[in-house]
Amino acid sequence: MGADSTIEPPESFEALERRLIEIEPHLPKRLRQAAAYALDHPDEFALGTASALARSAEVQASTLVRFAQTLGFAGFSELQEVFRSRLRNRWPDYSERLKALQENARDSGDPTHLLFGFADSAAASIARLREAVQRRELDRAVSLLAAARTIHCLGQRRSFCVAHYLTYALSQLGIPASLIDNVGGLGPEQLAQAGAGDALIAISFSPYAPFTVDLAKRARRAGVPIVVVTDSALSPLAGIADVRFEIVESDFGSFRSLAATFCLAMTLAVAVGEKRAEAAA
Repeated sequence: MGADSTIEPPESFEALERRLIEIEPHLPKRLRQAAAYALDHPDEFALGTASALARSAEVQASTLVRFAQTLGFAGFSELQEVFRSRLRNRWPDYSERLKALQENARDSGDPTHLLFGFADSAAASIARLREAVQRRELDRAVSLLAAARTIHCLGQRRSFCVAHYLTYALSQLGIPASLIDNVGGLGPEQLAQAGAGDALIAISFSPYAPFTVDLAKRARRAGVPIVVVTDSALSPLAGIADVRFEIVESDFGSFRSLAATFCLAMTLAVAVGEKRAEAAA
């Protein structure tokens, strides 16, 4: 099977993400699996061989070829070039340093290995954030949130601390904010009065807390504007966002950093405070 000549292949990583969001619900299971792996591991996808990537994604190498052709490419190498172009102007990559630290830490009882590993993991996350977040996305999110009557903050499991911080920071800046914590199972009631004049910040990373996804979809049906912080264009929150930020945090020893997520949270809170102050002046 060749590429569909009626489909123009995406020329940039951002265009590829948008295409996948559009077609993902209609893809067969194995192609969805390949798409999820590609977007979750873009650096590996840029540099690996088709056979190695297929093993990692738990699909056949032929599936990667079909995946490329579904997007309009002639073959896998043309698709991979889009991922490679993403790497050409990068902030420093800490992956090799992290790998070396992990290998050295196996034979060392020195806790500074942990300190350096977590520090480099956080630095890698911040560097990736600077590449990923665009000015237009920040402007849209800040404008949306600054115009809201109340900003509701939603996150569960490891994302809960980010939602809690956002609620605290916004409140300290004099901005009405509400934490949807679901204590006593009352999450739906906590968001019941939210409407088009409010806004929701929903934060969730793989494997995606079902409560966060379900409540965000309920808010979408109620007409509440939504800013999403997640880790993939194929996240179940991606398609319901008015503005979406994708953050892929680095990990050290299977402990994943939240450095970039908190950096973005602080940015949003302070920028919204500044915009509201300007409007009131």
